[in-house]
Amino acid sequence: MADKNFYYLGTLTKPFGLKGALCAYFDVDDCERYLDLDAVFIETDGEMLPYMIEDLQFRGNNQFVIKLQDVDIDNVREFVQTELYLPLSRLPKLTGNRFYFHEVIGFQVVDEQLGEIGTCKGFMELTNNPLMQVDHDGTEILIPASSEFVTNVDRENKTLHVTTPEGLVELYLSR
Repeated sequence: MADKNFYYLGTLTKPFGLKGALCAYFDVDDCERYLDLDAVFIETDGEMLPYMIEDLQFRGNNQFVIKLQDVDIDNVREFVQTELYLPLSRLPKLTGNRFYFHEVIGFQVVDEQLGEIGTCKGFMELTNNPLMQVDHDGTEILIPASSEFVTNVDRENKTLHVTTPEGLVELYLSR
């Protein structure tokens, strides 16, 4: 399990060429933000170890060719299907109603109609449908974490304002 001070960047997918380079897929929205990387981190035996980047080439569609220092043709296959990480400090700051899941954990969740629901405890990342896990006095309530339902992120007051579908919260509380 990755260190909480790091975020998942992508995966090394296969060897490239004869000098120990690898193809990589970066799971990011804006690849251009990552063109100046000088290092990535790889989890090894529960520790995040830095690997310096000798060369990084963007190939389009979130695909890169990356040459890591100390990786050569003899050991390149050991890195195939390895996940890459970066420190959270490398994440660009988001403003407005855009947020990273880790930054709103602990925020109070307030529904437009029902008032305060509870505290954001985490997220379940389902394909294209992340769900916010809200603790309401020991009962977990799952709320879609899309911009359709999260209407305001108040970082100053640590509050998430939501508009939940009619009956959703009541469904969890009637058990």
